[in-house]
Amino acid sequence: MKKILIFYGSYGGGHLSAAKTICSFLEKNYKDKIQVQIVDCVEYINKYINKVSTEAYKELAKKAPWAWKHVYKNSQNGALSHISTTTNKLMSYKLNMLLQDFKPDLIISTHPFATQMCAILKKKNKIDCKLATILTDYHIHAQWLVLYEYVDYFFVANDQMKEDMIAEGVFDQKIFVTGIPVSERFLENFSREKICQEFELSPDKKTILFFAGGEFGLGRNNTFLTLKILVRLLKDTQIVAISGKNKKMNQKFKDLVETTNSSDRVKILEYTNKVPELMYISDCVITKAGGLTITECLTSNLPIIIMNPIPGQEEENAEFLVNNNVAIWIKKGDSIARTIKTLYKNRDKLLSMKENTKLLAKPNATADICRILIKEFDEINNLL
Repeated sequence: MKKILIFYGSYGGGHLSAAKTICSFLEKNYKDKIQVQIVDCVEYINKYINKVSTEAYKELAKKAPWAWKHVYKNSQNGALSHISTTTNKLMSYKLNMLLQDFKPDLIISTHPFATQMCAILKKKNKIDCKLATILTDYHIHAQWLVLYEYVDYFFVANDQMKEDMIAEGVFDQKIFVTGIPVSERFLENFSREKICQEFELSPDKKTILFFAGGEFGLGRNNTFLTLKILVRLLKDTQIVAISGKNKKMNQKFKDLVETTNSSDRVKILEYTNKVPELMYISDCVITKAGGLTITECLTSNLPIIIMNPIPGQEEENAEFLVNNNVAIWIKKGDSIARTIKTLYKNRDKLLSMKENTKLLAKPNATADICRILIKEFDEINNLL
């Protein structure tokens, strides 16, 4: 029985979702071979540090994105990079207590902090297990590559990331272009009629899925204005707007629907666990550019309209998607109404974007990552 430890960080939802997806797949398909434990690396080390740092990240990303962009860019090089690495060195000593107790044969990390801490311990010969890291965005950041020589596997979203990492000195054989793991539910074939019936939608109409809430949202003014524009411009199109935990925004959405008498074609959801089903029946998604959400969109072969990405990783994700013609990015100063109207008039553009998602999507990422890692255990057992 091999032991696998999966680390994630609470800085955005993508790291946790990727970790949970990998954990679930391993437990479902290899339960007789392995024992899996999943841990928030910073939470384990110090709950107070975790709370303060994650809240600081959320506040910067939400209220001062320009400041977060500065932090993000400077954490690749310079003083902030050294501070981050030094902090991870100190925190690695506490993490080592867990590692010595659990004694994993393999560590999988979905956050650069965990990767760094484990690489530090490996360098100091505190651990000797295999170390794998899953990058959860579409562009590399230098923090993922600290002490890369002590990492055995890198799983990335696209070929350009692999080329960039090789240019930084990472061995070709360590890098696998598998894509970012998403739930197996995004691979299911659902019944369009049943989903539409459940959400009181027409199976014969076009549908836009609008992620208006989420952890950081699109910005208060942009969010409401965007829904208002959609309702006014696209009278023959259905809209499913997910407002998230913001109760005030949810109520404003409902008031708008009532005022415009559009309840037959606009559905407001505060929360749903049926995103795979909603993406299955949708023709387009309006969202930010978080690594997990856009991976789900690509897996569902959906054209993407990007709004208000967080400076740094989400802007880099947005650039990648636009350059590969699967998304349009409504930037500050652009006319939301004109952009959406132009896109929806240009059906060829939407069809082209949809076709191009098939070139980028890697729907079997979760299975591929797990098989690559488990294969080594099988080869070791065969040698024994």
